[in-house]
Amino acid sequence: MPESLRAHALAAKGFMPANEGDALHDAAVLAGRECPGLPFVEIGSYCGRSTVWLGAAARTANTVVFAVDHHRGSEENQPGWEWHDPTDVDPRVGKMDTLPMFRATVHDAGLEDVVVAVVGQSPTVARQWRTPVALLFIDGGHGVEPARLDFELWVPHVAPGGYLAIHDVFENPNDGGRPPYEQIYLPAVGSGRFTEVSATGSLRVLRRTTGG
Repeated sequence: MPESLRAHALAAKGFMPANEGDALHDAAVLAGRECPGLPFVEIGSYCGRSTVWLGAAARTANTVVFAVDHHRGSEENQPGWEWHDPTDVDPRVGKMDTLPMFRATVHDAGLEDVVVAVVGQSPTVARQWRTPVALLFIDGGHGVEPARLDFELWVPHVAPGGYLAIHDVFENPNDGGRPPYEQIYLPAVGSGRFTEVSATGSLRVLRRTTGG
């Protein structure tokens, strides 16, 4: 990944450490080789930090990233929660709006040609999605129901040979919230369709090994 793009990623607001971003980028590059011509999908883009790593890989793979986010913030971003930032609130409507920051991040990284913003609720978009994907990165809502729906509605779209990347997977309850681990990671591994290929920090990368 060019250092200039990596610098753009690290400058963007977000919660992905550099080593996890690099691992995500490398997995996406591999996915592009395994499933040429198929897109990447990111669930939960926030301000575009992880999107830059994926966009760089998409350019290498000659494909695109569909970045799905309602841009109203996850549970932990809302007022009264630990990760709330009042500067992310649109004063006109009194709600979070991270879309302008996302667009600025993608623009400044020069990735508008390979990143497609899909603004909407993840389950709503998923129910209309029909295209197999080379890489699916799930970093959306971390509650039980959002995580369960992301697994149920998005994971079947990962093509055989494609990759599933899951952020904020904490096997130890003392390290963080459980839904990504319990509702996405464990069901994926338990399905027999995925094999874990890497673990970097809280990022888990699995490869789909069967077409069933």
